[in-house]
Amino acid sequence: MANFMKRNGKWQARVSWRDANGKLHQKSKAGFATKAQAKLYAAELESELGKGVDVSADPVFADYFEQWYKTYREPHLAENSKNQYTANIKIVKLYFNQIKLKSINRSFYQQFINDFGKAHAYGTVKRLHAQIKSCVKSALADGIITKDFTYGIKSSYNNSLARHVEYLSIDELKRLAKVVSDDLSPDNIPAYMILVAIYTGARFSEILGLTWDDIDFDAKTIRINKTWDYHNHQGFLPTKTPHSVRTIRVNSALLNELKQLDNNHTGRIFEVVTAPYFNEKVNNALKHYLSVAGINKKGFHFHSLRHSHVAYLLSQGVDLYAISKRLGHANMSITSNVYAYFIDEYKRKSDNLIESKLDKL
Repeated sequence: MANFMKRNGKWQARVSWRDANGKLHQKSKAGFATKAQAKLYAAELESELGKGVDVSADPVFADYFEQWYKTYREPHLAENSKNQYTANIKIVKLYFNQIKLKSINRSFYQQFINDFGKAHAYGTVKRLHAQIKSCVKSALADGIITKDFTYGIKSSYNNSLARHVEYLSIDELKRLAKVVSDDLSPDNIPAYMILVAIYTGARFSEILGLTWDDIDFDAKTIRINKTWDYHNHQGFLPTKTPHSVRTIRVNSALLNELKQLDNNHTGRIFEVVTAPYFNEKVNNALKHYLSVAGINKKGFHFHSLRHSHVAYLLSQGVDLYAISKRLGHANMSITSNVYAYFIDEYKRKSDNLIESKLDKL
């Protein structure tokens, strides 16, 4: 129900309604130059009420974003992911300040993405946008807003800040694998971990979390079903996502080398105390082996072995679907997005091969 009154030459509209519990609510707005403008405001408000919109709720967007994170995301995230959200909450608070959720439209949000993208790489912008988009969907479900202001937004980013993905050529990967294999001994755990990464493409925490019952020596497989928390020392944790649980086929040589570590083959394969900076110790060992192998890759680190594994499989003509499953990605689109650089490179090589074959027709 709407009422209108004129005060000091300006019109005011007041809309009254009762909620599901019968409680009376009112919302008013003054300052309209004409009664027609006041009626239009009241009609729009009543239309939103008819759609189930909570017109009395209009939180500060930054506050809503933080509360949404704490309610729907924080309880289910690993520590690294929590840190990403925490950083993005600070960004939202800084840019949006006290701006109310209902006052944000698509053009304002697009300008935010444009401004933020000037100083950030594609991946950083994409992550922040994805988080805000999920939050806005929650606001729609809560009936606070009726339009998705993140819809159809164009990505904007600083291409000069893009990280170049370091990986090894086939020859370099073979040289590294030989150097590491020649230096294996039960007291040199980093060497074994590097070798597992070369042959499986598994993540650092996944390799640390391997137990002997994850290995099937007869089927020649390694089961990835957990991780080891080397950051906060909480022991075993779930994999990065449910899709990261997977079984990887490996070669006999790797399995025979792992057998050197434990005669009983019980418990964790890499039974080490992950004291602070253990990952740095492994990365230092990797730098040493790269140097011995005559490989100069300044930005190369342990996770680069995962990239090298993918590059090698692509070079050998392994299907992208099989690679995606081996990496533990939810779908091929994730793999193609992450490794677009590799895929484009091998596509060019394939195109050259196709052209050369067509010339022989």
